[in-house]
Amino acid sequence: MPRTTMFRYLLQQRHLTTHEAFATQYRRSAVRLAELDRDPRLASLEVSPRQFDRWYGGELLTLPRPDACRVLEHMLGRPVSELFAVTGDGRTEDPTTYRRTSSAAPQREADENPLVIAARTRQLTTGNADGATLAFLGRSLEDVTGRYEQDGPYVLRPQVRQVRRLTHTLLDGHQPPDVRRELFRLAARASGLLGYMAVNMGDFALAEAYGTEARDLSREIGDLDTELWVRGTLSFVLYYAGRYGEADACAAAAVERAPRHVQSIRLLVNGRARALGKTGDRRAVEKAIGQALHLSDLHEVPAGLTPCISFGPYGRARTLANAVTSHVALRNTAQVLRDAEHIDDLVEHSASAWSRSLVRLDVATALLQQRVPEVDHAMTLGREALRLCADTPISSVYQRSRDLHAQATPWRDRPQVRDYGEEFRIWSSQPATLAMASTAS
Repeated sequence: MPRTTMFRYLLQQRHLTTHEAFATQYRRSAVRLAELDRDPRLASLEVSPRQFDRWYGGELLTLPRPDACRVLEHMLGRPVSELFAVTGDGRTEDPTTYRRTSSAAPQREADENPLVIAARTRQLTTGNADGATLAFLGRSLEDVTGRYEQDGPYVLRPQVRQVRRLTHTLLDGHQPPDVRRELFRLAARASGLLGYMAVNMGDFALAEAYGTEARDLSREIGDLDTELWVRGTLSFVLYYAGRYGEADACAAAAVERAPRHVQSIRLLVNGRARALGKTGDRRAVEKAIGQALHLSDLHEVPAGLTPCISFGPYGRARTLANAVTSHVALRNTAQVLRDAEHIDDLVEHSASAWSRSLVRLDVATALLQQRVPEVDHAMTLGREALRLCADTPISSVYQRSRDLHAQATPWRDRPQVRDYGEEFRIWSSQPATLAMASTAS
């Protein structure tokens, strides 16, 4: 005799007691759930007559496959553990109102049903994201960091936005703790990358919002490495927004939390030293740079120019390039030229057109700051810097090339200065650069 289950009762209530009627409704539910969960696999699910007969008759030793369970729960609005739990002796009345008689054998409580126990265990130890999905999301972010300085934020931002959107969608479901933690980490890093990209595009309000989200997500799971990177990015946002005191305070608080962590190299030189240079605090700049170089030795970081957006530690050349920018703000021209010469070979052989451009702009500014300015040489470097970023403009290049143009004003009648000014005007007329100019002005 067929066993009474919630599944059987609900199908009787909805007049879905034939395979044809049930299969039609099941297909509709599968298609709808595929759209809601953005999981196209679900749309192709079908129910065979034999499956339907087993489900309807309560002839189950184990629950249906996970995808089928998802569709059934969406279709009938009850957990599968309830749908297939045996509720009585074959009667077809509402199983939720069934009561055993005094002469019946003692019944198990609902949560003592072996099928319910097995279903609950499965629910707690499985989820909507598996190892392959996590690996795919991680590779997508690694691909972006590897290509970023060649393709730029305008090309790569859609890819990162898709990763962020998918991690958030998955987090709306349930996962085992280790999988959920990894989803939080990936979501935090996607938001952090989007924040960094927003800085490069000149949208500082959006950058701060993404950075705050990334900080909160990484903090939630105790991911110190990601959190410190994100705090460095928030300092980066504040620096390019012209909020130098806040930029230094943001980086200083993070360094204080983990002074020997490898991420503190970036926090010290990109966060503290550059912001302190803008405030004119020479002693604090030298101290921050010295601490960053000491940490570089302590952690044996790469000698080269590591990618600017990488979650890995700053390489020594990247640290020195940031030190150069700090010394420019302090008008330490001799130090700028020495450090720039020291890293020149590494910078020129790097894949980063932005880094080559920014170092040229720093050196050009230093040449104008000398007691005997080298105006023509400075303007030549400025034009080279603009050409290096002709196809992928970013806000840092825009700001420094604009500042160089302003500092060359005393020599505006010289041909080299006029040529640089014209090239800067044309370069700045690009739509992407115009957008930066509107937020940086």
